[in-house]
Amino acid sequence: MAGAQVLRRSGLIVAGLALAAAALADAPPVPPAVERAAGTYITRAALEAPIRFLASDLLEGRGPATRADQTTRLYLQTRLEGMGYRGAFANGAWQQPLDIVGIRSQLPQKWSFEGKNARVDLSLRDDYIGVSGLQSDSVSIEDAELVFVGYGIQAPEYKWDDFKGAKLAGKILVMMNNDPDWDPNLFAGKRRLYYGRWTYKYESAARQGAAGAIIIHTTPSAGYPWQVVQSSWGGEQFDLPDAGEARIRLKAWATEDAVRRLMKAGGLDFDKLITAARSRSFHPVPLGVRTSIAFANHLARSQTANVGGLLPGSDPKLGAEVLIYSAHHDHFGIGEPDASGDRIYHGAVDNASGCAQVLAIARAFAALPERPRRSVLMLFVAGEERGLLGSGYYAQHPSFAPGRIAADINIDGGSIFGRTRDVPLLSMGKSSLDDIAAAVARSQGRVLVPDQFPDRGYYYRSDQFSFARIGVPALFFSEGTDVIGRPAGWGKEQHDEWELKKYHQPSDKLDDTWNFDGMIEDAKLDFLAGWLIAQADAMPSWKPGDEFEAARKRELAAVGGN
Repeated sequence: MAGAQVLRRSGLIVAGLALAAAALADAPPVPPAVERAAGTYITRAALEAPIRFLASDLLEGRGPATRADQTTRLYLQTRLEGMGYRGAFANGAWQQPLDIVGIRSQLPQKWSFEGKNARVDLSLRDDYIGVSGLQSDSVSIEDAELVFVGYGIQAPEYKWDDFKGAKLAGKILVMMNNDPDWDPNLFAGKRRLYYGRWTYKYESAARQGAAGAIIIHTTPSAGYPWQVVQSSWGGEQFDLPDAGEARIRLKAWATEDAVRRLMKAGGLDFDKLITAARSRSFHPVPLGVRTSIAFANHLARSQTANVGGLLPGSDPKLGAEVLIYSAHHDHFGIGEPDASGDRIYHGAVDNASGCAQVLAIARAFAALPERPRRSVLMLFVAGEERGLLGSGYYAQHPSFAPGRIAADINIDGGSIFGRTRDVPLLSMGKSSLDDIAAAVARSQGRVLVPDQFPDRGYYYRSDQFSFARIGVPALFFSEGTDVIGRPAGWGKEQHDEWELKKYHQPSDKLDDTWNFDGMIEDAKLDFLAGWLIAQADAMPSWKPGDEFEAARKRELAAVGGN
């Protein structure tokens, strides 16, 4: 509760809101009633109780399109309904259904490759993992050549093209994870862009007409160990229904060791090829290895839904605009057992904690004596773990025109190690929202810092990315690592240990080791930042030259904005 002291009336006038950003300079100070709401409704009890329910065995990991998924959605809906929110979708509906296609690919236990020098067999799960890129009962690739394509990136703005016009139709492309990261003046240096995400890699391969793609996994390049690939890709995968877009037949990952063996079988040196790929002059390299693969798919078309509650704004004009809080309600359901035999992927931090924070923030907004000027939408999206499906669907079918969505504040996870001096903003440097974030952080006696793990591409791995693609600026905070009362480096050690042993594992559970003080303070920060955005006269904007600026201008023009 230490954060409540720094939020007292005398300390939180956020006088610093006359910061440098003219667009937000007219935002008012935070009044005492808003501070009181934060302290009254964002508490340990308000956070812990929903997490305990959502991460319980009863909810069976909240897998998409399961009975537990339906229970989760009904719980979130009724919580919002009890606070006085309205259904956010057409005709006052609380849920926005979306069809999804479940795919269970029966990949071979051994995938065989014939090279110039040797035959190589890769073992399912130990060496490779994959899923069908096609929504069909069976898939086959016959005698396809493997081609190394470096990063598999085409980025004209960086004068980078790994394909160089090569004829790659029907090939299996082997590509590195991440994007070029050794030069801060090339791409974004250590900060990963969308070009470095696995989703981009498979989309890029499809644009070349490739039959399949194999991404080379390393823990540094992926930002997580091989076991996360196994748990995330080893069970049923979900996608939105095929809309006729280009697709590859097989989306695969392989360990670095496995790819080394493949290249050696073709008479090539892995390290030399990796070095060659770190240049604009790189050309695709046939590996002298061929393969065939065939497998059946079990397809199941089903339905999940986004859940949304709306608090209408009080301003006659600005009430037509909306601030969105988002958190994904899904996790991995029941899957492969861990060493203890637990098969339920509980998802306590990821993302029962995010749902709990949005619920507490929703309660604080509902308790205000005067509603904010803009409308506020609490949005719990489906299928984030399966490729941002729910937020992607909402972005395609929004309940407000994108040009009227002021901002998204996305919450994906929560601090469980205690209060921190730092506030990492994963969206830092992208929009005018930085100034509000810095002001509220200062009001808590904390320091806003950029993404502490920029190489892991977190900005493109959660639901704010779906909003950014339609031009909506976002605030996306992460948990700090400079933990008060702990020695330097302790917080990062805890973060890394959690990611290694609990991220996307059944062991992501609520237990007695959790310290809620940091989560409480972070949720208050999200609440206060959102209130300021909802009150400001001007809409937030992307910084000039940002990758999403053009989309924002286009959507604002569509609704007659600036």
